[in-house]
Amino acid sequence: MHLNTLHPAPGSKTKSKRLGRGIGSGKGKTCGRGHKGQRARAGGYHKVGFEGGQMPIQRRIPKSGFRSRQALRRDEVYLSDLNNIEADVIDMTTLINAGLIRSDTKDVKIILSGEINRVVTIRGLSVTAGARKAIEAAKGKIEA
Repeated sequence: MHLNTLHPAPGSKTKSKRLGRGIGSGKGKTCGRGHKGQRARAGGYHKVGFEGGQMPIQRRIPKSGFRSRQALRRDEVYLSDLNNIEADVIDMTTLINAGLIRSDTKDVKIILSGEINRVVTIRGLSVTAGARKAIEAAKGKIEA
């Protein structure tokens, strides 16, 4: 194989239809533009979203939604999920290895959902007030 023998696969490069080359070409006379109207004229078109002077849809519909970029780097872990982790000391690396959070997560908060029934030490994670009481009630401790 040499550079001068390379060519595209058959059928992958189709020739463009030549416009305005007679009635037999299939695109003669009006060249696929139809009769009269703004789209038939040279240079006659409008901006994206223009609806002929009617209030365009992107302005009729109210603004809604917001996606926080910080939320992409934060995550929550349920208290009941900690029962499935084998380790006694739970930190970021433990949660990543267990598959509870993504590896690019920067901040994790443990929230009270379910119950914990074993002794664990939480290290370097933020904890809600309810989850803190539940962990301490199960003889666990929280280290900053």
